[in-house]
Amino acid sequence: MKYKLLGVLLGYLVHRPATFFFLLLTILMVPGFPSAAWAQETNAADTTRQLEEVVVQAYQYKRPVFKTPASIGVIRVNELQRFNETTLVPAFNTVPGVRLEERSPGSYRLSVRGSTIRSPFGVRNVKVYWNDIPLTDPGGNTYLNQLDPAVIGSAEIVKGPGSSLYGAGTGGALLLASPTITTGHLLKAGLQFGSFGSGLWNLSYEEAGRQSSHQVQYLHQQADGYRDHTRMSRDMFNSVFRFELDDNQLLETFIFYSDLFYQTPGGLNLAEFESNPRQARPATPTLPGAVEQNAYVSLRSFYMGVAHEYTFSKNLSNRTSVYGNQVNFKNAAIRNYDHRNEQSLGARSVTTLNSQLGEARLTLLGGGEFQWGFLPTKSYQNIGGKEGALLADDESSVFIYSLFGQGEISWKRWSATGGLSFNRQHLNFQRLSDVSTPEEEINYDPEIMPRLALLWNASNSLVIFSSYSRGFSPPTLAEINASNGVFNKNLQPETGNNYELGLRSRLLNNQLTVELTGYAFQLEETIVIRREPDGGEYFENAGNTNQNGLEAAITYKKDFTQGSLLKSITVWTSYGYNHYRFGNYIKGQQDFSGNELTGTPAHIFSGGVDVLTRPGLYLRATCLYTDKLPLNDANTVYADAYLLPGFRIGYQHQRFEVYAGGENLLDQTYSLGNDLNAVGGRYYNAAAGRSFYGGLKVKLSF
Repeated sequence: MKYKLLGVLLGYLVHRPATFFFLLLTILMVPGFPSAAWAQETNAADTTRQLEEVVVQAYQYKRPVFKTPASIGVIRVNELQRFNETTLVPAFNTVPGVRLEERSPGSYRLSVRGSTIRSPFGVRNVKVYWNDIPLTDPGGNTYLNQLDPAVIGSAEIVKGPGSSLYGAGTGGALLLASPTITTGHLLKAGLQFGSFGSGLWNLSYEEAGRQSSHQVQYLHQQADGYRDHTRMSRDMFNSVFRFELDDNQLLETFIFYSDLFYQTPGGLNLAEFESNPRQARPATPTLPGAVEQNAYVSLRSFYMGVAHEYTFSKNLSNRTSVYGNQVNFKNAAIRNYDHRNEQSLGARSVTTLNSQLGEARLTLLGGGEFQWGFLPTKSYQNIGGKEGALLADDESSVFIYSLFGQGEISWKRWSATGGLSFNRQHLNFQRLSDVSTPEEEINYDPEIMPRLALLWNASNSLVIFSSYSRGFSPPTLAEINASNGVFNKNLQPETGNNYELGLRSRLLNNQLTVELTGYAFQLEETIVIRREPDGGEYFENAGNTNQNGLEAAITYKKDFTQGSLLKSITVWTSYGYNHYRFGNYIKGQQDFSGNELTGTPAHIFSGGVDVLTRPGLYLRATCLYTDKLPLNDANTVYADAYLLPGFRIGYQHQRFEVYAGGENLLDQTYSLGNDLNAVGGRYYNAAAGRSFYGGLKVKLSF
């Protein structure tokens, strides 16, 4: 109730987009804003420098995001460095339509336009790529938490179905890339400490020449955690190597090893959450508590990818990548102890042809992607964090492939894109611990997924785009063979149609950028999570959902001349409105039709100011607001809204940087990563209270 007035105001504005748009422009176009405080005569040519052109790789467009006919969120290193560098959460949550949660340190859950409803934890229904190579395993799960934030140079988030080029998934795609390696030889070291025993240190060496570059990183992170039983640690080794074999060939290798451990405190009911949000899940008359069971997750993974790029001619090229991945996963939960030893491999190849047809330019691409995985799971009784009696011994193998093609024609101020993919999945399952159980097999019907997009470059400062895409998302292996121990062959894939209309504008000599997107997404056979009285999870199809929304992002950046103390000032804001509702959804005697989609807030707002001075001092002030959200399908319980102001100040020199910051300055008690439809009302996973951090980075070039 604390932020009811703010929610009402945001709701008023979003239902009146003209008023919302006019208000923002009026504020930003006040004479002298935001430079009125520094009244100094300057040359207009010096003070109206263009904002950096952000070039995106999504859908193989490889062009500035301003002229890309798709809804794409971009996170670069400077966005990550607005916040505490131990986590990706706040930076991702500045992108409208995107919600990254952390149930406890190291335990990520990613939602793009409402896809959280399928994920009790982890990343599902969002296809993740690492340097253009699949990171999502064939079973549909992604261990995003195996990556340290420092190994990510950029992240592109494709919002809405990307099945025409990225295979199965109605939630979108996440394209991660390694940092750009600079010229010469560079040694880097970093150290950070913060509240609740958090700390990180890293060491990296990179070298780059005319034909090759190499980066090697070692990274360590640890934390005691805000809640009881939330200790975590992660060690990671990462290597990126690029070598030009000749004028036409490029070879790249990507290797990392990650060793992650974190304790899982479990969900609290409302009374426990309000009385002591820092406690771990206590014991009940029927189930032990998280501390007693020593609940934890251990994840060790080794990933290796190789990419080869060949340029046949000026207009024809091919990029082919292969990868292999080995994962050792242990999860001591309240009910049982699961051990998975997973192996997967795959490949992706894309051939691109460019051609000039008079005044028109034609781009054609075609390719395919396949993945195979052997994904065995053994489930035991959990005896204080150790393996007890064997409950189930399962072996699964999954084979998926996708064939795709895309064509784009650009003529004068217009461009049109058409894409199509053919998708198949085959799954084998056998319960070895039950000799009477025959081998199970699932073959989903082939799915053809189209995408159409149109862009009109109305002027040098205004672009309007629209698109239609269809998505297909089969159940993940973890949803078919859920923790209740039942192999559910009846669970059906999700399919959905997405319609978008958006605009991008650059005003005030390109100092002000505005992006506004509206979308309507109709999802069929929506998969939702259910829990049994003992806490076992299972999934079922829940009819359809209607997910309509509005997303806005505005950035104003002003650069100052050499004579000014200020180097630049950036004012930014983003806003997402989610009008998500269940369609026809009846479960037993309960009718949930028309209810709000579980786990999705109606309003999300973020904003901030970045100030950089010429001597190197900087200030980055941020504020994140999340509206209340329903915790169960019946909409009888809601999590409260919360507001999270924060800051980071520092001094950046060519050779070093020193910084300090604070988060959740209002010391809000809130849950980040709620357990949806939880038995016994155990919805809440308390996030950290007011916290501070500080760090030092050093660079040595030679």
